[in-house]
Amino acid sequence: MIDVIKGTLLIVGALLMLLAAIGLLRLPDLLTRMHATTKAAALGVILVMLANAMHFSEVGVVARSLAVIVFILLTAPVAAHVIGRAGYFVGSKLWSGTVKDELRPNYDPLTHALKSGLETEENAKRQPRETDPE
Repeated sequence: MIDVIKGTLLIVGALLMLLAAIGLLRLPDLLTRMHATTKAAALGVILVMLANAMHFSEVGVVARSLAVIVFILLTAPVAAHVIGRAGYFVGSKLWSGTVKDELRPNYDPLTHALKSGLETEENAKRQPRETDPE
């Protein structure tokens, strides 16, 4: 029974990594590609590492497999966010079917600074006063 579980984990993990590779080739823009590769590849690697830990059943191998899983869970989303944000800042074209771009009103392309939504709303509501410095 354990062999069936290991085999299933390996096959599903490999299929998810294949799906991530296909998404990388087929999806239209940087942000959707990053989404596909981060989610599918990370889950695929995690499943393969679980199968690896189950197959060898040694303390050292299981510990390393779990360390890889934790490392992937911590770094993959952060790396995808940083790469996606950098791509947006350098002007990577969004897909023509993109419906909503929430960064556009808050992003200054000259300074590469982002304003929070609260700052934008407060500035829109605020009326200039005579005591405000100009």
